[in-house]
Amino acid sequence: MEKAFIESQKKRLEELKEKLEKQLKSFAKKDEEVKDNWKSKFPLFDVAESGSSQLEIAQDEVEEYLSRLPLEHVLELRLRDINSALERIGINRYGRCEECKAEIPRERLNIHPEAKICLNCQKRSRE
Repeated sequence: MEKAFIESQKKRLEELKEKLEKQLKSFAKKDEEVKDNWKSKFPLFDVAESGSSQLEIAQDEVEEYLSRLPLEHVLELRLRDINSALERIGINRYGRCEECKAEIPRERLNIHPEAKICLNCQKRSRE
């Protein structure tokens, strides 16, 4: 694979990484102990109410927290794959299928720059 294409992909991956980290930082904090893991922050709404209103607000906080967890997971996985692709660029293995070692077509990398396996191997893994 030519150097210019790999450099353009590296730039795209770094931009995607920055966007994902920005999204995650808006509601989660990076886990210092576990690589590629983030922890959703528990939302604390401004409460000046008391009684049943306070219970409703607490319920809203829990619901908000629970709704963030699936999004956090999806973003973490994508970020992990992007970091992995950047590492493969650094060791000259970007664009090669991790299963069969064939070159991943540019069309696939243009659509999914963090791809680590070719479509044939992906299909086989689903069967």
